[in-house]
Amino acid sequence: MPQNKEVSTSVSEFRPLMQLLLEIMEINMFNNLADRFDSIFKALKKTGSIDESALDNSMRDIRRALLEADVSLPVVKDFIDQVKKEALGKEVLNSITPAQMIIKIVNDELIKILGSESSELNTNGISPTTFLFAGLQGSGKTTTVAKIGSHLKNKYNKNVMLVSLDVNRPAAFDQLKILSEKINVFILPKVEDQLPIDIVKRSFEAAKIQEVDCILYDTAGRTNIDEQLMNELSSLEKEINPLETLLVLDSLTGQEAVNVAADFSEKIKLTGSILTRIDGDSRGGAALSMKFTTGCPIKFMGTGELIDDLEIFYPERIANRILGMGDIVTLVEKASETIEEENATKMAEKMQKGEFDLEDLLSQIQQMKKMGGLSSIMKFVPGLKNLEGKISESSQSEDLIKKQEAIIFSMTKYERQKPKIINGSRKKRIAAGSGTVVSDINKILKQHRKMSDMMKKISKKGMGSLDPNMLSGQLGQGIPNDFLKK
Repeated sequence: MPQNKEVSTSVSEFRPLMQLLLEIMEINMFNNLADRFDSIFKALKKTGSIDESALDNSMRDIRRALLEADVSLPVVKDFIDQVKKEALGKEVLNSITPAQMIIKIVNDELIKILGSESSELNTNGISPTTFLFAGLQGSGKTTTVAKIGSHLKNKYNKNVMLVSLDVNRPAAFDQLKILSEKINVFILPKVEDQLPIDIVKRSFEAAKIQEVDCILYDTAGRTNIDEQLMNELSSLEKEINPLETLLVLDSLTGQEAVNVAADFSEKIKLTGSILTRIDGDSRGGAALSMKFTTGCPIKFMGTGELIDDLEIFYPERIANRILGMGDIVTLVEKASETIEEENATKMAEKMQKGEFDLEDLLSQIQQMKKMGGLSSIMKFVPGLKNLEGKISESSQSEDLIKKQEAIIFSMTKYERQKPKIINGSRKKRIAAGSGTVVSDINKILKQHRKMSDMMKKISKKGMGSLDPNMLSGQLGQGIPNDFLKK
């Protein structure tokens, strides 16, 4: 798509295989809703001219799609009213490309309900700055505290201290302590039978001794909203006077997450929310309802269980994903975090010459591994229709990537550079050395041949010379099914 061409070109500088993927894939996060919008807009485009009746039909379909995605009714009603108002007010129906104009209006309104602008953490308070985390039990709050701690440490070079205020759950402190060790930050030691308010007072004293920049408070959760929870939070909020009060919500609970957010926002002064388990949410209703419900921005999304599985929430990018307009920017950023510049330069030079050997293939496998494998990348790129069916039921797990690596590592350096010399006897030796079978070796060699052919074509004619159908076949079949299946 035009808006992504400049960005996607930059990907090729450091990840040729990623470039091949991006050239033919559209990026959506919330698959179900994205697919519904795709169908609605395709129908709109086919009609050519659009009258008010056709517009009403489209709005009805959009309304149904949003409700099925678990978006709250007030949000849906406001959204539809605004889209209709904009469409009729700008005389869209009489424009040359009414369908495109409506898509643009829908995109703009989605951005508005998602929050208009990204809102990073406020780190500009008087040191030590304090961050209070609230949420129900099981929402991923404690893990999120550690993720934010890691984010503050690595991005802002802050000296972070974690504090557990959950004196009700026996393992709460131990869980936070393990996480603090993973990210290598200080945790306030536990003192038995101390009340949360007393822990807060002790944390300020410890922060001075440890020269802490940021204190992150993990509060107690409950299985439901209750008066005791809210009273405790209110007291802690007054004692801490946090720079940020962040509500952690499980996006998989959908409409219930919105109700929880509304309850919390009535009792404490929220400055933002963090949605967890976004990786499992194919509907996206919580994300689309949260800003409207609480009046405060979504600041981050938890995209997995690992410490690094955290994304800053960019409303425009999320809207683009939902409408199938792409979010290559986020994927490029994710790729650039794992890039090794020296290797990238060498790879770019070889690509220009049309060269691609098994060492290059190994490099691509390892880069894919750093990105979390195909399953991780597919969070951003599930929109490829003719490839999705081949990959969606599979995942490039770490064990399977290790299997591919083992095969190539079992080859001599000369075999990697000159794969054509690998005959029957060499295949048997490689299979024995890697704990695989000859058919696995054949599949790796076939994958390499197809990638090599594409690289030669790119070097001669550029990316525009590639046939998407051929390319999707390579990615679906060239990455062997046996390797993709668990």
